[in-house]
Amino acid sequence: MSALTKPFWAAAEEGRLLIQRCGGCGRAVFYPRAMCPHCWSEDLSWEEASGRGQLKSFSEVWKPGHPGWIPAVPYVVGLVALAEGPVILCHVLRGERGVVVGYAVIFGPANIGGRVLPCCRVEN
Repeated sequence: MSALTKPFWAAAEEGRLLIQRCGGCGRAVFYPRAMCPHCWSEDLSWEEASGRGQLKSFSEVWKPGHPGWIPAVPYVVGLVALAEGPVILCHVLRGERGVVVGYAVIFGPANIGGRVLPCCRVEN
C-alpha cells in the first residue's frame, strides 16, 4: 500500500469501493493514479462508486502463480465494467448461478488469506 492507494484500501476494509474522478475532464478513473490517463490533469479526487457492474471477461485459476493461493483454487478473476465507466480486475465470488460473461455483479470485498481484497459477487 502506498500513500496514493491508501484511501482505496481503507474504504475496501469498510466494504466500500472508491474510485477517482478527474476535475479536468470529469471522467472516472481506476486504478488509483496521480494523473488522469484521459487528459493528464492532476486534479483527481476520490468518490464512492456504486459497486455495480457487468462481468466482461473472466478466468478460472486452477494453478496459481504463488503457493499461498493453492488452498483457494479454483478461483475466478474477472474484468468488471463498473457503472461509472472504469474497468476493474477483481476476484469474482460465485453465486448460485455460477459465473457467466454478462452477469451483473456487485462489489463486495472479502478477507482472503488475512487481507481484504477487492471482490465482486454475482448478483442472484
